[in-house]
Amino acid sequence: MATDENQALESDVKEKCWDQREALPGEPVCAVCGRYGEYICDETDDDICSLECKTTLLIRLAKSQTSSAQPPSVKLPARDECYYVRDGNNKTELQILTNTRTEQLRAKLEISVQGDNVPEPVLSFGSCNLPQKLLQNLEAAGYEMPTPVQMQAIPSALIGRSMLVSAETGSGKTCSFLVPVVDYCTKFKNNPQTPLAMVLAPTRELCIQVEEQAKLLGKGLPFKTALVVGGDAMAGQVHRIKQGVSMIVGTPGRLIDLLTKHDFEMDTIKILVLDEVDCMIQRGFREQVMQIFQALSQPQVLMYSATVSKEVEKVAGSMAKDLTIVSVGRPNKPSGAVRQLAIWVESNKKKQKLFDILTSKQHFKPPVVVFVGSRIGADLLSEAITMKTGVRALSIHGEKKMKERRDVVRSFLVGEVSVIVATGVLGRGVDLLSVRQVIVFDMPNSTKEYVHMIGRASRMGEDGAAIVFVNEENKKIFPELVDILESSGAAIPRELANSRRAVNSFSVGRAQKKRKHGY
Repeated sequence: MATDENQALESDVKEKCWDQREALPGEPVCAVCGRYGEYICDETDDDICSLECKTTLLIRLAKSQTSSAQPPSVKLPARDECYYVRDGNNKTELQILTNTRTEQLRAKLEISVQGDNVPEPVLSFGSCNLPQKLLQNLEAAGYEMPTPVQMQAIPSALIGRSMLVSAETGSGKTCSFLVPVVDYCTKFKNNPQTPLAMVLAPTRELCIQVEEQAKLLGKGLPFKTALVVGGDAMAGQVHRIKQGVSMIVGTPGRLIDLLTKHDFEMDTIKILVLDEVDCMIQRGFREQVMQIFQALSQPQVLMYSATVSKEVEKVAGSMAKDLTIVSVGRPNKPSGAVRQLAIWVESNKKKQKLFDILTSKQHFKPPVVVFVGSRIGADLLSEAITMKTGVRALSIHGEKKMKERRDVVRSFLVGEVSVIVATGVLGRGVDLLSVRQVIVFDMPNSTKEYVHMIGRASRMGEDGAAIVFVNEENKKIFPELVDILESSGAAIPRELANSRRAVNSFSVGRAQKKRKHGY
């Protein structure tokens, strides 16, 4: 017996749920996940299988003890904390260190966090105390294991933290905020059913996508959604909300219009999500967003984007106390999975260069999204592509009716159309699934928009390609563009490298590097 006890004391307490084996008949089972309850929680005297399930148990206990429906902030187990390991029918005290590998894991996954008591990343959805049906829906939707942003953001959101999250386009940000939303709405549903969560996004397409994803994750659960965007009849949207929904997804303008004309109480909303938050704050949505936020009763705020500026951080800090900041990957940089090719093309030759690419077996990799700067340009260019190359192309922009925009995206996703010519309406957040090539025909005025656009070519880290046409008309962003191309290992066109502005950028960069290395 003494030998067994010594072995127990010397062995490492299992950190993660999946490290533990399944329980055999007659053995104690974990109060959280049902695996072998090898240990006993010193605070609750419940059987647990691992450190991770103890954390979940304490969070669950804290939720049941609070009178507020809002999930509280919970202190996680500290280092050198006391646990008990089973030794027959007795309990043997064992001192352990909790997850000493957390920082190593974050460094490996390029996860950076700021804030107090930020929970450690999880390596499986099953470790998050989610409803079994939600876990099944995640598996059915193809989420075998969480991506890095999901590993860190989901456990933080589940304990009620307000967050500002930046991660590469296509990294799984939508799922990382929908999982906590669905979990909260199903566990804290009220009767009569009134909205508990609201998601704001800058475009109709992104709202539609978010709602569709939410429906997949909430299938079979007491979770209903309402889509509130322009282009659809408001009467139908009002009727939907009055029937009872858990979550509202919408654009700020239409939501304010709806709230102004109809008497809806928003006090029940406990979670507010701002998707593409930099766009929401910097593109004229700011007043509308703040108007909606001020109409709510101190909700948990979850803010997401691929690019986050100091201004966004400042506004985010004013909206939420004790803000947790999570950054995954290279901040404000394109996904490393996107191979960039910059081509110097004079404006009057861009169409022909595009036609050459679309008729080249070597360079044309459908399905393709072509980004242009104007709505008229999108219509004219899509028609020209079809006429000159024989490749079927359709346009999409903000002036098209909602039904037409949905039909265009559907045709593209099912393979009926090889090329979509779009304005920035598709540059933000929209998951076009199989797209592996983006052509930036008209370079935007901001490199942040450029980062979002070329991100359409890489979903969940899969390789993609982006071609960007650049000329002297884009000289205002030459320094930043050069920096992006250089940091990504992309070739820089001779004309761009020889540009006075770009040369100045190179000189400053070299000087800073020399000073840094003491040359």
